[in-house]
Amino acid sequence: MSLPAPEYSVPAVDKALDILELIAASPEPLTQTEIAESTGRSVGQLFRVLVTLERRGFLVRERTGGYLLGMRMFDLAHRHEPMRGLLAAATPVMHELADEVRQSCNLAVLDGDRVRVVAQVESPADFGYRVRVGALFDAASTATGEVLSGAREVVRADALQNGITDVVVAIQSPDGATVAALTVPYVSTSFSTVAHDAVVACARAAALAITQRLGEPAGPPGP
Repeated sequence: MSLPAPEYSVPAVDKALDILELIAASPEPLTQTEIAESTGRSVGQLFRVLVTLERRGFLVRERTGGYLLGMRMFDLAHRHEPMRGLLAAATPVMHELADEVRQSCNLAVLDGDRVRVVAQVESPADFGYRVRVGALFDAASTATGEVLSGAREVVRADALQNGITDVVVAIQSPDGATVAALTVPYVSTSFSTVAHDAVVACARAAALAITQRLGEPAGPPGP
């Protein structure tokens, strides 16, 4: 009869993880007092952990004293090999797409129940719509989230920004699973020299090209 594995607890690590998970789930910055109340600890118990997380870039403190997640976690996630491979496959194709349609484009993945933008290419035209890399959006209410949740393609008016039509196409892994979504936030202005239907066709072709690049075997090792 095997004995149960011993349970080890590292209080400082538990505190840090509790703080990060709490702030990640909050739509607004949280103060030290709010963090303490939500985690069932005192401000004194959390103070050093908060200072360390802020110093290491995991947290950012606003002027009002509230804490937000920093970009350190996002940076670490980008070092993970699957994400690096996705960006390596997608980035050159996205630049070609932006040049061709004269619109910006972005790449997003599913992050829990939200959409995380992991790459952005600016429009080469004098006017365009951009999305900040690292931005989070509700998956349930966005066209990008719909594609990441199973749809192959969505073309519809943006739910948050008037005058923008989201053209979103799935990017798939070699086994057919959707791993990312390519989005062109199409802006119809006098700067839009490429017709909407042509933008949709180009987005489809770009998503297919990225999908095919993901399926290519790795090249031979260097000398």
